[in-house]
Amino acid sequence: MSRASRRFYRSTGLGLAALGVLVWAAVDQFGISLEEMTELFLGTLGVAGGIIALAAFLVAVLTGVRKLLQRNDSD
Repeated sequence: MSRASRRFYRSTGLGLAALGVLVWAAVDQFGISLEEMTELFLGTLGVAGGIIALAAFLVAVLTGVRKLLQRNDSD
C-alpha cells in the first residue's frame, strides 16, 4: 500500500471517528433524542440534495446558452 493511500485511509478513519464522537456528545451531553438526530440528518441530506440539483440545473442552462451563442456566431 502506498504512502498516499495509507494517508487517505487514515484521514478517512479519523474523520469518521470524529463524526461519531460529535454524535455521541450530542446524544449524551445534550440529551438530543434519536428522532431529532434522524430529523436533522434527513434535513441536511435534503438541503445538500437541493443544492446539488440546483447546481446541475445551472450547469445545464449555462451549457445550453453557450451552445446557442456558438451556433449564432457560426451563422
